[in-house]
Amino acid sequence: MARTQKIRLGMIGGGEGAFIGAVHRHAAGLDGHYKLVCGAFSRDNDNNTRTGESLDLDPARVYGSWQEMLESEAALPEDQRMQAVSIVTPNHLHVPVSLAAAKAGFHVFCEKPAAVSFDEVKQLADELASSSVLYGLAHTYLGYPMVWQAKEMVASGQLGKIRKVYVEYPQGWLSGEEESHNKQASWRTDPALAGGSGCMGDIGTHAFGLVEFVLGEKVTELCGVLHTHVEGRRLDDDGAALLKTQSGATGVLVASQVCAGEENPLKIRVYGEKGGLEWQQMEPNSVVYRPAGEPYQVLRAGGGQPGLCDAALSRCRTPGGHPEGYLEAMANLYTSFAKAIYAGQTGSAEGVPGLSSGVRGMAFIQAMLDSSSSDTKWHAVPDIAQ
Repeated sequence: MARTQKIRLGMIGGGEGAFIGAVHRHAAGLDGHYKLVCGAFSRDNDNNTRTGESLDLDPARVYGSWQEMLESEAALPEDQRMQAVSIVTPNHLHVPVSLAAAKAGFHVFCEKPAAVSFDEVKQLADELASSSVLYGLAHTYLGYPMVWQAKEMVASGQLGKIRKVYVEYPQGWLSGEEESHNKQASWRTDPALAGGSGCMGDIGTHAFGLVEFVLGEKVTELCGVLHTHVEGRRLDDDGAALLKTQSGATGVLVASQVCAGEENPLKIRVYGEKGGLEWQQMEPNSVVYRPAGEPYQVLRAGGGQPGLCDAALSRCRTPGGHPEGYLEAMANLYTSFAKAIYAGQTGSAEGVPGLSSGVRGMAFIQAMLDSSSSDTKWHAVPDIAQ
């Protein structure tokens, strides 16, 4: 496919009032690689129609259901039908839609978590193993340039052998009873739609994925606890875990949605024999580097900035001092996904979390559920082979 030709994109979910759908559309459009051509945005017909109109879509390609959309798009001539689909629905539809889209020959870019259970994600992995399409997962924070910088500093041995990792993601938006009047809160706290975990499925997976990405190794065991603070809530809204990694590092993970007053301060700190580093999402253009016995340094994002690795620099769009943030991080994932489509690749796209990340996220949730409900101290984080 010629890189001058925009990739025809469809969207399932993300109708009027849905935060993440608009994020995906903005991010996909940022670098000019995609054109939104169709959608099935909402089960509410009026919402669906209004969303399509607001996006200036052909009314004939604003579909009443995702099933109709996949079937109708597949029937169009090859040079007209969508080529990739963004899935921004509640969690319970991620696997059914992903499988149906892949079977129809469409590349899949899906919101996380990949599934609602470890068994379901294993089914997804099995069925996509021989697929001819790409599968990407929207772990947005892994699109930040300075997260790649942190990863390179660990991989290059700049910190020495890693000993300790701390990761935290406190939010406050579910501090009160939001389910009765907030649509997002309603489905995210519903086991039938969100899966077996609330907080850990929603943001704990971001924290866990960040740990494994930056360290470049797997968490093998954890000792976790889940808790529900708001009376009547059906899923966890708070939790924590002690971690052990393949190389023997230990860590602490904390995720909560009842930390009143907090926004989205995802933060990771990594310590090795020679020094430590810190990155936080609400100050995303900086990595704080603390070499042992020396003054600490602050590495800054931006084109041409000194001290940055190629992977970080390639994800910067502006000179230093011009902030890039959440939308740009998501756009980095979409752009890497587009490059893989242009190249005719299948399976996973370089620089984009894929099915393996989806499996690891669900393995983490399963281990948290098992550990929290057991008197056994340590629980293995299951692998796909298990």
